[in-house]
Amino acid sequence: MFKFAHNNFNVLDLDRSIKFYQDALGLKEVRRINGEGFIIVFLGDAQGSAHELELTWLADRKEPYNLGDNEFHLAFRTEDFAAAHKKHEQMGCICYENEAMGIYFIVDPDGYWLEILPPVLNL
Repeated sequence: MFKFAHNNFNVLDLDRSIKFYQDALGLKEVRRINGEGFIIVFLGDAQGSAHELELTWLADRKEPYNLGDNEFHLAFRTEDFAAAHKKHEQMGCICYENEAMGIYFIVDPDGYWLEILPPVLNL
């Protein structure tokens, strides 16, 4: 038996990324590992989900990460889809909308896509 633990995104500016995830999705830091040449921060949601987002910052990394075709993403469900959409519009982080499916995507400071889902949608 296996259970989801976390997903990792490598980031160039840890403070900027933490602020983005807090502002855009309400995620908060739950723990941090300070290592030699790296920092790992785990973010959790307000509902207390066991699944976390791990942000990894490497001191010697200066160039943006190559995300390839960026065909991967994390998905977040929200109870107030309209309010979330309005907030993300104001933040200027919506990168793709699929109105027919009733979903949209936002992009974080490093180019990772995050899918936003309404309360009920079978995806």
